Amino acid sequence: MTDKRSVLVVTHTGRSAAVRSSHLVIDRLSEAGICVRVLDSEAEDLQCAGADVMPVSAAAAEGAEMVIVLGGDGTILRAADLARRSGTPLLGVNLGHVGFLAEAEREDLAATVDKVAARRYDVEERMTIDVVVRQNGTVTSTGWALNEAAVEKASRQRMLEVVAEIDGRPLSRWGCDGVVCATPTGSTAYAFSAGGPVVWPEVEAMLVVPISAHALFSRPMVVSPRSVVAVELIPNSSGGVLWCDGSRPIDLPPGARVEVRRGERPVRLARLHQTPFTDRLVTKFGLPVAGWRGRVRDE
Repeated sequence: MTDKRSVLVVTHTGRSAAVRSSHLVIDRLSEAGICVRVLDSEAEDLQCAGADVMPVSAAAAEGAEMVIVLGGDGTILRAADLARRSGTPLLGVNLGHVGFLAEAEREDLAATVDKVAARRYDVEERMTIDVVVRQNGTVTSTGWALNEAAVEKASRQRMLEVVAEIDGRPLSRWGCDGVVCATPTGSTAYAFSAGGPVVWPEVEAMLVVPISAHALFSRPMVVSPRSVVAVELIPNSSGGVLWCDGSRPIDLPPGARVEVRRGERPVRLARLHQTPFTDRLVTKFGLPVAGWRGRVRDE
């Protein structure tokens, strides 16, 4: 006898469209005999009788076959924080804007759920980064990110003074608004907005992107996935803030040191389509490709 299948549904309940979509997903999963879980912070807004209400913790995704996320990339990142520890795959349904992490669109929702029910999907692993904050050699905080860890200035009026380090060697001192350390997955997020390169997801690397740095050398850099990147706040200067995937802020006093390395645990993303990343870029950014003829066939 096989174990009962279960799926955790995470919803951006602040959007009425997301709530309506979640009802379709929950009803269709239930009709397929799949047990549905929802988070206790969302249960009241969803009002779905028969769903198992779970605490907002890693236990919510433990033992589940999948986490289906209804929202934008922000909602997917929030769900990734729940699912990473158990290795549960995420499937994002885009109800936001660009939605690079999402695999499906709202208009394909019914077909998406049917594919999940029929187990017609693949799973790919995405690199993460682990973050350690030290003060006078003592670890004061830890974190992780799927997209990026960003060290930013805490005060709008004052520039952040930092020294960047790669593999234990100093690289450069910057007066800047911040420094973004990103994964390939995060190359199309904050790092992209800061002028960093787009990196294909299967490339294993880390990106270091200074933000508005006052320096002769302040270009975006792509470093080895085995490297350790450190950003040290200059003592007797202004403090900063560390953001992991745009949330979970950590205050950084002057003299703090932020170390970023490849994460021990990847995030697993469910894929319904084998769409090339190039096509995803063209679609998401609306890139002009008129005039492309492709390779001329040999006659």
